[in-house]
Amino acid sequence: MKISEKLDENIKELGKWFENCEDIVKKKMMAAGLPIYIVYVDSMIDRDLVEGEFLKNIMYGLGEMPDKNVLTFLQTRALTTADTKIAETLEDAVLPVLSGDTAIFIEGCNNVLLISSKKFPSRGVQSAESEVALRGAKDSFTESMRTNTILIRRRIRDIRLKTLQRKVGVRSQTDITIMYMEGIARPELVQKIEKRLESFKVDGIFDSGSLEQLTEKRWYSPFPQFQSTERPDKAASALLEGRIVVNVDNSPMVLLLPTTLNCFFQAADDYYNRWGIVCFVRLLRYVAALIAMVLPAFYIGVACFHPEMLPTSLELSFAAAREGVPFPLPVEVLILELAFELLREAGIRLPGPMGSALGIVGGLIIGQAAVDANIVSPIVVIVVALTALASFTIPNEGFASAFRLVKFYLILLASFLGVYGVILGMLTVLIHLASLESFGIPYLMPYVAVRADGNMDLQDGLVRKPLFKLKKRPVFAQKEQRIRYKSEEDDNVFK
Repeated sequence: MKISEKLDENIKELGKWFENCEDIVKKKMMAAGLPIYIVYVDSMIDRDLVEGEFLKNIMYGLGEMPDKNVLTFLQTRALTTADTKIAETLEDAVLPVLSGDTAIFIEGCNNVLLISSKKFPSRGVQSAESEVALRGAKDSFTESMRTNTILIRRRIRDIRLKTLQRKVGVRSQTDITIMYMEGIARPELVQKIEKRLESFKVDGIFDSGSLEQLTEKRWYSPFPQFQSTERPDKAASALLEGRIVVNVDNSPMVLLLPTTLNCFFQAADDYYNRWGIVCFVRLLRYVAALIAMVLPAFYIGVACFHPEMLPTSLELSFAAAREGVPFPLPVEVLILELAFELLREAGIRLPGPMGSALGIVGGLIIGQAAVDANIVSPIVVIVVALTALASFTIPNEGFASAFRLVKFYLILLASFLGVYGVILGMLTVLIHLASLESFGIPYLMPYVAVRADGNMDLQDGLVRKPLFKLKKRPVFAQKEQRIRYKSEEDDNVFK
């Protein structure tokens, strides 16, 4: 809708648009002999800028207004901030107001002056909670998109770090920032994510998790096709590898793409510690992930269907431990696994110290009580405890949850088919992983299609070679921009 030159008509129309919106401040006043109308959202603006500077200048410090180019005069004489713009329609004026800008309507002008005056109540930068690192930066992202952008730019001071801003959500109009390194990231990758953001319409987006679900293609897969992180150093490292960072306003977690299975086993402090220690820890994570997925099902398969695989003494020990237990072994395992999942979920929902206490004390009490009551055997408690402990070593919570879900699938197969069911289940999971891709990158890179990168990505896979050996960026980056490290002995150069 076009803006009228008559201020009263604009006031009447704005009254309809903002009816029953008592948090919208609307005030008519005289400025240098000219009627103006100011509109902003209470508690979303910087009052020192709007009331203490702008209004004070136009009411007491400017003298008379010119007959023409009033908006330009105000932009250059009344404001010290350069972040202003002019809107030509009411729609273009109202949306910025709801985002924290201040709109100035002036008698005789068919345009609106918009002042960037955003100042939201926000949480300060705090330590990372879900990705704790013993070495490295302790700060984490917040719910403020601007703060998150600053945290990344503080680490990458390069003009080739580009930022694209889009809005998603018909009603929420959520700001989304796409960050990438020009010349390193693949241009077609940036185009793909922009195209996916335009491929759907939704009422609102309030967290990066919602955006992830709406933009991933294999929605039925339990394995995440986006990597999420709350650590700015991890996001900055991903940008230098040629990946893209998607930051959703009001979300303290950013999305990294493309991603592979290998990315989920990498922690931020893997690149701050010595390579020998990192190799050991990373191998431990892979083994732990296998244990978290397979151990309960394998125990069921061996104990129920193939006891001859066990030494006689161990087999007799298992049988003696289960004496008096009224349930079949698969039911016994499921009871304890579900009890542990209940404890985990309850611990998450309760306040921090109370949740931790519930997980430890509740696990001890329930486990011991179940054994004393002959509901489960001690060996099952050990198996479930080892499985839970192994799942906690996976650095990414979403990825660890996928392993927990697959664990129940394998338990079901092992209950009917024994060890053969476990093998069949593992094959189906492997086939599924091989079929996944993230924005054109195979999910199992660098363990498949190794010729695509000359086996270079394997140097940062199951093990991590010394940093001076990681001369090339991963396969995410453009082919001609793979070099990232050069020593005096190398003939390669940075491009």
